Amino acid sequence: MDEALLRSLTPSVLGILVRRGADFAAAEDAVQEALVEALRVWPAGRPRDAKGWLVTVAWHKFLDVTRADASRRRREDRVDEEPPPGPAPTVDDTLQLYFLCAHPSLTPSSAVALTLRAVGGLTTRQISRAYLVPEATMAQRISRAKRTASGVRLDRPGDVATVLRVLYLVFNEGYSGDVDLAAEAIRLTRQLAAAIDHPEVAGLLALMLLHHARRAARTAPDGSLVPLAEQDRGRWDTVSIAEGVGILQAALARDRLGEFQAQAAIAALHADAPTTEETDWVQIVEWYDELARLTDSPVVRLNRAVAVGEADGPRAGLAALAALDASLPRHTAVAAYLHERDGDPATAARLYAEAARKAPDLSERDHLTRQAARLNARRRH
Repeated sequence: MDEALLRSLTPSVLGILVRRGADFAAAEDAVQEALVEALRVWPAGRPRDAKGWLVTVAWHKFLDVTRADASRRRREDRVDEEPPPGPAPTVDDTLQLYFLCAHPSLTPSSAVALTLRAVGGLTTRQISRAYLVPEATMAQRISRAKRTASGVRLDRPGDVATVLRVLYLVFNEGYSGDVDLAAEAIRLTRQLAAAIDHPEVAGLLALMLLHHARRAARTAPDGSLVPLAEQDRGRWDTVSIAEGVGILQAALARDRLGEFQAQAAIAALHADAPTTEETDWVQIVEWYDELARLTDSPVVRLNRAVAVGEADGPRAGLAALAALDASLPRHTAVAAYLHERDGDPATAARLYAEAARKAPDLSERDHLTRQAARLNARRRH
């Protein structure tokens, strides 16, 4: 409970230090030290004003470092006047921190790591475990990102689209290590939605909730992937689905369509269908058309080919697929699926085996290998 509270307070505490005159990198380090101190002493008794306590401790940590650095003596003179004690300011700097951590000058991987540290309140160790990289590697990545962010001025409106892409990258990492990144991305997106009234923020939150609602049904007990068509829909989280649909409907009503709203609309149609056969594939194709218009993404057109194959038959899907670059990720797997639907198991088996060799993910590779083996076994009988 205390850890969740600490993480929720992190961005506002960091924002207060920055507004007091601390540069971003030094402030972020001080806040991390304050969080560690809180985890050490709070079990004996949590302070009444948790935020104020964190601000005070983080500020002292910052001053200790500043005073010890002789080359920064002039800045020490500027910040050494400690603010009077009292309740922490209620100004919310969360939105500014999102924009800072997702600045276009940062690489996507750096932006994700910095967002998880500065806004999410995760430690470097937690982030490194989640991304399955050495802690030293992640520390270097975060350090470089903080140095870059420290030189950024927030005197212009931030780019919401960049922030949303960073959060979507976090969500797509799913779960690994001791941090559930999908759940963390949902938490951060809720936080962003509370700080900014924007239909695409709502669209991303709806999309995350609708995808996350199917999580329990996505894998079998042995860890193998379960395709959407074969999932036990009774295991889907109906509460999350209802929330996601409600958020999406409110966003769409504002008539400012964006890519995340369109993706969420597709996810909602899948969530609404009792079975794969009862899915409104025609409407899904229409939404993919909207999404392709908004993004001009080859991956969107690849997914559209699957939907066309369901709505108009596998030959129509294969025709749509033929217009796309065969080197696209999952192109071969989609071709295999459509050829199987078209009654050509020999071609489908060959393509499934080829797709398995190309798959970057072990679970996907195993799934495609089993699909090829299933068709080959059927042909031998």
